Amino acid sequence: MSSTSSPIAPVTDRATPTPQAPVRRQKTLYTLANPRKSTSLTLVTGLFALYCLIPMAWLVINATKSQGDFVSSFGLGFGERFALWDNIVQVFTFQDGIFSRWLLNTILYVVAGALVSTFLAALGGYALAKHDFVGRRVFLLIVLGSISVPGIALAIPQFLLFAQLGITNTPWAVLIPSFINPFGLYLMWVFSDQAVPNGLIEAARIDGAGELRIFLQIAFPLLAPATVTVLLFSFVSIWNNYFLPLIMLKDPAWYPLTIGINQWNKLGSTAGNGELIQNLVITGSLLMIVPLIAAFLSLQRYWQSGLSLGAIKD
Repeated sequence: MSSTSSPIAPVTDRATPTPQAPVRRQKTLYTLANPRKSTSLTLVTGLFALYCLIPMAWLVINATKSQGDFVSSFGLGFGERFALWDNIVQVFTFQDGIFSRWLLNTILYVVAGALVSTFLAALGGYALAKHDFVGRRVFLLIVLGSISVPGIALAIPQFLLFAQLGITNTPWAVLIPSFINPFGLYLMWVFSDQAVPNGLIEAARIDGAGELRIFLQIAFPLLAPATVTVLLFSFVSIWNNYFLPLIMLKDPAWYPLTIGINQWNKLGSTAGNGELIQNLVITGSLLMIVPLIAAFLSLQRYWQSGLSLGAIKD
């Protein structure tokens, strides 16, 4: 009996080809460290930077010129002689050193006005955010309405009121309006609602702390970023205030820098005056903005360090 053998299929080492999955491109994740590049936004930002820096460069360059170089040279070009120090000396000695008096007046108005207005805004904003009382919403509408009213519209009524009180042509006519800061009050109100936990306040009350002590020792340190912001806004607003001192003050001895430098500008522009002092006006304007730059640079770190304070949840 013969046996038949069936053919055996040959064994091959080739594996069956499998279709490859398409390679997916990994989506780029943009962060603060790796921001998305935008040519158009960079161009717009550069143009805005030029718009802000060119007047500043013009001011710095012309403050280094003498009166003769200022008249004869190009605006963005330096003069034949570097006269910055001579101009500064003339600014502080012109008209018996009246610039120093204007500088002290401005410091008085700014320091007193900014500190008082910031403290009142912090105190009022905390009270409105953490204390429930009748009329809170009505008061909110009043604050928002006062923000929308420009300060120039209130200058004439304030002048008539202060004239009846007999305090015009005194520092109080400039200081009292600067104590009220509706925008600062609203900002502190919003920030206090998020930055100050209700649990801390309740714990302090259980421990027997009074409301003023709770504000000064617990709430006020937590409000540091918003406090610095309001302080800077008040600082800049009072430092650059022009119209209110113009109508309130008649005695040059109480002028702030804004009014005083403008008086110098008018004096140098008067036909037939015989005394050209444009270099003093420009140098005085440069000296006037130095404290503003110093204030922003010195207080900038408080903004960056307190960005997370508003993220506390009850």
